[in-house]
Amino acid sequence: MITVPEALAHLFALAKPLEVETVPLAQANGRVLAAPVAARRDQPPFSSSAMDGYAVKNAEVSEGATFKVIGESAAGHGFEGTVETGQAVRIFTGAPVPEGADRIVIQEDVTRDGDVITLGENMDQSQYVRAKGSDFKDGQTIGAQRLLRPTDIALMAAMNIAEVSVTRRPRVAIMSTGDELVMPGDTPGPDQIIASNSFGLQAMLRDMGCEARLLPIARDTEASLRAAFSHCEDVDLVITIGGASVGDHDLVGKVAGDLGMERSFYKITMRPGKPLMAGRLASGAMMIGLPGNPVSAMVCGTVFVAPVIRAMLGLGASAQPALAAPLAHDISANGIREHYMRARIENGVLTVFDRQDSALLTVLSDANALAIRPVKDPARKAGDILHYIPI
Repeated sequence: MITVPEALAHLFALAKPLEVETVPLAQANGRVLAAPVAARRDQPPFSSSAMDGYAVKNAEVSEGATFKVIGESAAGHGFEGTVETGQAVRIFTGAPVPEGADRIVIQEDVTRDGDVITLGENMDQSQYVRAKGSDFKDGQTIGAQRLLRPTDIALMAAMNIAEVSVTRRPRVAIMSTGDELVMPGDTPGPDQIIASNSFGLQAMLRDMGCEARLLPIARDTEASLRAAFSHCEDVDLVITIGGASVGDHDLVGKVAGDLGMERSFYKITMRPGKPLMAGRLASGAMMIGLPGNPVSAMVCGTVFVAPVIRAMLGLGASAQPALAAPLAHDISANGIREHYMRARIENGVLTVFDRQDSALLTVLSDANALAIRPVKDPARKAGDILHYIPI
C-alpha cells in the first residue's frame, strides 16, 4: 500500500494536460482561461462623471459661486463644447466630462434658477470625476490558467473581448459495477440496492466543468465489463466504482489488465478508500478505480479525482487545499491509516461525527468537511487544531 501523497503523485503523472479551444465569451463562465487576454480599449474610454450634478472648473468652486449653464452631458450624448470661466454643464452619471471641466458639483449642493446655478454651503468636496483608463487601460491583460467567474466575464466584456481560449472540458466516463445495483427509479430485487455513487460523482465532475457521462451498470462478469470498457474509447478519464477489491466477484482490475491497462498502483493507506486503483488504458485514457462503498467513492472523488481534474485543466498539480479549525469536542486516537472523517464546520469550530461507517450517505450529506486524521494521530481534546477539507 502507498500513502495518500504518493497516490496523488502517481495520479498527477498519469493526468495529461488537455487541448485548448476557442469559445464565445458568453460560453466561457466556469472554464479555465488557457491564454492571456488583453483589453482593447481604456475603461472608462473618457473621463466620466460619477454623480448627477454640474461640471465646472474646480478652481472656481466656492460657497455662493454662480455659473451659467451652457448645455448638458448625458450617457451616450456628451457635450461637444468647452467649459470656460463661469460656465457649467448639466451632467449625469456616466456621461463624458466636457473639455475644460475637472469637477462635478453634485446636484444636492446646487440651487438653480433658469440657466444660473449657485453653489451652496458645506459642499461635498469630492470631485466625482472618473479619469480615463482608471479601471483598466488598453492592452492591460488578464493572466491565463485561471477559472473564469461571472466577474471575470463582465470584465472581459468591458475590455471588448468577444471570444477566449479555454482548456477543453475533460471527458469522463463513470462505470458502476455489480450485480447488486439497479438505477434510481427501477424496482430492486430482494438482494439489490440503488446505484448512488455514480450520480454523486457525476454531479461533482460537472461542477468542475467536466463532460461526465454515466455508462450502463456493468455486471459481475468479464463479458459485461469488457462491453462497458468498449464505450470508453473517446474519453480522457474512466472512473470505475466497485469491483476493485480482492473478492471472487471483483473483476475490474483483471479485465482492465486484460484490455491493456498499465497499472500505476493499487491500495492506499487511507480510510475510507483503501482499495483505490489507477493506471492507463490501452486507449490512452487514464483510469481510476474507486471503492464501491458510497462514502468511500465520494471521499476518494474529493481527495483524488478533483485534484486530477484540476491538473488536466491546467490549474496545477496539488492536493485539495486544507484549512484548520479547533475541535468542538474530544476525539479518540487514530489508527494505522490516514482517516478522512465526516465532519461539520460551523462558526469556525469543527465537529467530527460519531458515525463514520463508509456506507452512511446520510452522514456524508450532513457533512460540509472532511477532518483529516494522520496515521497514528493521538487522541485530541476540544480546542485542539485539526486540518480539514471543505466539501
